[in-house]
Amino acid sequence: MSSPAPQSKEQVADSIIRCIDARDLRKALGICQQLNRRHPDYAYCWYLASFLMQKVRHYADAIKAIDRALQLSSLDRYQVHKARCHFEADDIAGAVEAAAVIKNKSFVDPLLHSQLGSLLHLLGDQASALFHYTKAIELDAGNADHYFNRAAVQRYLGDVAGAEAGFNQAIALKPDEYEAYNGRAQLRTQTAEHNHIAQLREIIARTRDPAGLTQLHYALAKELEDTGDFDAAFASLKQGADTKRRYMRYRIDTDLQIVAKIREVYGPGLFDGHVQGFRSPDPIFVLGMPRTGTTLVERILGSHSSVFPAGELNHFSLELIRLVGKAAGPKRPSRLEFVAATASLDFRELGESYITATRPIRDGRPHFIDKLPFNYLYAGLIHLALPQAKIINLQRHPMDTCFAVYKQLFRDAYPFSYDLDELGQYYIAYHQLMQHWNAVMPGVIHTLKYEAIVHDIEGESRRLLAYCGLPWEDQCLQFQENPQASTTASALQVRQPVYVTSVGKWRHYAKQLQPLRARLETAGIDTN
Repeated sequence: MSSPAPQSKEQVADSIIRCIDARDLRKALGICQQLNRRHPDYAYCWYLASFLMQKVRHYADAIKAIDRALQLSSLDRYQVHKARCHFEADDIAGAVEAAAVIKNKSFVDPLLHSQLGSLLHLLGDQASALFHYTKAIELDAGNADHYFNRAAVQRYLGDVAGAEAGFNQAIALKPDEYEAYNGRAQLRTQTAEHNHIAQLREIIARTRDPAGLTQLHYALAKELEDTGDFDAAFASLKQGADTKRRYMRYRIDTDLQIVAKIREVYGPGLFDGHVQGFRSPDPIFVLGMPRTGTTLVERILGSHSSVFPAGELNHFSLELIRLVGKAAGPKRPSRLEFVAATASLDFRELGESYITATRPIRDGRPHFIDKLPFNYLYAGLIHLALPQAKIINLQRHPMDTCFAVYKQLFRDAYPFSYDLDELGQYYIAYHQLMQHWNAVMPGVIHTLKYEAIVHDIEGESRRLLAYCGLPWEDQCLQFQENPQASTTASALQVRQPVYVTSVGKWRHYAKQLQPLRARLETAGIDTN
């Protein structure tokens, strides 16, 4: 009996794909390594090796493999994959550099346009992302995902009409594209004559998917609120929030313990007037609870000629994690041990590594804004690492803050926001931590009240720029004309002149929010 004919390299590559489809990555990688040794000039197998290394988060190896593939074959698909590997490795500069090679190219593959559009969106290049999603639609007009993705980018760029048309097209092609219903509802104020309430109620009645129901209930709540039916709006909102919370693995106690540990570790002894750190005046941190006006302040400051609005950056926490990991070695600290370890870091090294990490995403202006609300947890550490950095904390009426957070469906963040009792506990912890920071670092943080800025936009803006050491520029009052994309929940609001209609909005729901109000008042927080 003759032995079977040896497989070609293409057949072996097909077997690797079958292993990947079967989720047997170990076997796939073993076959791939053998094939690489036998056929070192086979570019496709180096691409597969990179794909597998990416899947197991061995990013350095993934990048080496895709570089080898690109040496052998300069396929656009390989270049997109390289950019993605750099992005997932938190090498933003490498991702931007890799994406720049192909971001202005056209492909014949709509999926490749979509993948590159997604990456460019994550890298903050919304105009280029829009270009690639549009190309994807031109090549594959029946794919709802392309319309949804483009509509999301159009929303960030302030194109309300384009976004609404895109969400409608996504829904027409794919009626269970539930996120599109919510995206559409958020685009504008719905009216009694022009809304989707009946359609949303009909779809809710026949939907069983929990994630879909969550999106639909939030959409319905928004449209009911717009049309003045506040009781029905709250009922729908609560159904959506309860559905979301039911399927989450989250313990509020963990977050409360972390905040308490921060207050314990960062006592006044660390702030004794001998703060060294890395002396860079470049960063302006805008922080606070979400939905308190952080995006509005970013737009005002970002309209100044000396300030670049860099968006919600996670670079500070990433550098913090990296340095704690380096000090801890193979031992992985618990969350509370992590907090304790941060106080023993080389603060100057932390500050310098943060400035180095953010440099590739800036445009050369003297200052940049880091607008990640959660940085309030690190306010003391930011001052120790970057003593010349400006820190701005946004405050808003406690009830307006909590309700605005409660009615916002976040993609990944703020797990405490879907239960009013947990939300109240978290707000109290935030409030106490900010009191602590102001006590141990008097005069360091500039506190700005949302209500003050919407009632006196020029006066508060002048005080804000003076705190930042910036000369006055009239365009700071014309922030709504700033073409810079905004990818936050306030993307559309910041393209309008300042308005006061959000002040006191919680009072429409005073009865439903009474238990939350009582909890805050018991903690000594004024809710009048």
